[in-house]
Amino acid sequence: MSTLRTFPTLRKNCYTVKVGKGQKVLIRASFFYGNYDGKDSPPTFQLHFDGNFWATVNTSSLRGVYHEAIYVTKKNTTSVCVAQTFKDQIPFISGLEIRSLEMSMYSHVDSGRALFLSNRANAGANFSTRYPDDAYDRIWRAEGGFVLVDNVVNKAPFIDASKAEDQPPLSVLRTATTTTGTLWGIVLNTDLPSTSQPIYITAYFSEVTRLRSNETRSIQVEINQVPYSQPFVPPFGAVSELRITNRTANSNTSVAVFADRSSNLPPLLNAYEVYTVSGALTDGTDNDDVEGLAALQRNFGMLQKWSGDPCLPSSFSWEWLECNSDASPRVTTLNLGGYGLSGPLPDFSSMTDLETIDLHNNSLSGPIPSFLGSFPKLKLLNLADNRFSGTIPKSLSQNKNLKLILTGNCLSGMSCPPLPPSTPSHESPSTPPPSHETPSALPPSTQPSHEKPLTPPPSTPSHETSLTPPPSTPSHATRSAPPSSHETQWALPPSTPSHESPLTPPPSHETPWALPPSTPSHESPLTPPPSHETPWALPPSTPAHESPSTPPPSTRSREMPFAGMPPYGAAEGPVAGSGVQPGGSESRKMTLKSTAILSLSLLLLFLHLSNY
Repeated sequence: MSTLRTFPTLRKNCYTVKVGKGQKVLIRASFFYGNYDGKDSPPTFQLHFDGNFWATVNTSSLRGVYHEAIYVTKKNTTSVCVAQTFKDQIPFISGLEIRSLEMSMYSHVDSGRALFLSNRANAGANFSTRYPDDAYDRIWRAEGGFVLVDNVVNKAPFIDASKAEDQPPLSVLRTATTTTGTLWGIVLNTDLPSTSQPIYITAYFSEVTRLRSNETRSIQVEINQVPYSQPFVPPFGAVSELRITNRTANSNTSVAVFADRSSNLPPLLNAYEVYTVSGALTDGTDNDDVEGLAALQRNFGMLQKWSGDPCLPSSFSWEWLECNSDASPRVTTLNLGGYGLSGPLPDFSSMTDLETIDLHNNSLSGPIPSFLGSFPKLKLLNLADNRFSGTIPKSLSQNKNLKLILTGNCLSGMSCPPLPPSTPSHESPSTPPPSHETPSALPPSTQPSHEKPLTPPPSTPSHETSLTPPPSTPSHATRSAPPSSHETQWALPPSTPSHESPLTPPPSHETPWALPPSTPSHESPLTPPPSHETPWALPPSTPAHESPSTPPPSTRSREMPFAGMPPYGAAEGPVAGSGVQPGGSESRKMTLKSTAILSLSLLLLFLHLSNY
């Protein structure tokens, strides 16, 4: 995690990825502060997905942290957002990974709720495990070496895990933890929060040796010293999976594995996973409003920096919207005055709960669209100081319940105001007014400086989601030489215009979510996406939730050129302002001038000598 991207603007900034509706996914978001800004002040901020609160991210200067969620998508896209919660504490992200899971996995929880990882442990191991050992790239943290605990190796020549619904990798079944005697239990490190929450725990048991006729290993799971399960015998060459569901627990809850009274061998445990269960997931902002907002974003590029759910969570709605409190919120207000909008208005008549539309102080032109008179709840329509022409639709002029403001336009009977000064083509047509507190998305001198090259994992599973560029990928998105895996590296050049969005484009530009099945694992079929998307992975040895690391020497580097590429700003050819270059026309002029002066000098010398 040697790179990060900061988000100094907007209430929330989101990555949106195209997925299959009803797909079960695992999403991992990673964060490593590393004192990139030299302030030694790790920020705290929120993490959301699809309009749902996910976690409060408490970053650290010394090590990375990550959060995982498992859920079933409700739409054909999913979004992950970071949201600022404290002034001067700028959100950032170092890694975002999306993996598809089998629908049969983690199925003992309502599909309308999410699982949030607390801990996933490879008991008895001294190394962490992930892909390629785990086909779903789950990270299994090494856990072993405690007092009164022995680490053992499974001696079974083959382990059949096909009947385990959550499909643990065979590598975590090859090791186990056992105690030094039958009186001692193995306590699970749950890492649960201090407040009680619904939990989902899965533990895996596989006998490590073929028992003799006089040996018995019978296991029982206890919660707070109260038996939870019936005694059971772990199979040799197979796996038993035990789940704890429909219960609440917290950091003071004890979950332990003990030997049953009939057992003459101590308990054992191969691996386990601990999750908390979310509340019911939201369906998001009403689809009719989402369609109307998408039409506005397609027509006005400066609005495309906003993404994720428009209204949810309610404290982090888009800056230019106001929404009601319905379960699927409706947009009630559009505050787009002074946003630099130009051209005709697109049709957003599907937003039928609008009460206020403020479009003043823009450069909107053409006739006033008749659909503006179709909003049944509209009370205020402010179109002042634009370039609208023609006549006023009767549906507006005859609406006695509507406050209509039309001053400063080019309508029939009005004096058309002069055109505003033209905006250079390389700049954003507008910066939102101060009252909306929506500065541009990427300051050109700060955002690229925090980009560093990434280290991809050795290989990428076929189910991995890589973010692929839309057709309109800007030509200045700089890529490195493709690595050997499907992970692709890139960074913004320092000259990135400040109006570019750090977010994934709106639905019409959304990125495909899966790699082609036929793509060889050693080749990358992708080209780097726009600068606002960054796939990456944690190093294989990263323990769950924490990534002990020291900042790389280049953490504070202002520019990080890729291998094989000149540094950003490196000039090719003559240095700017260096003047004449060898072999140029100016050089030939200088040579002729020198020759003429020399000839004239020789002639004067000859005339002078002739006088003598």
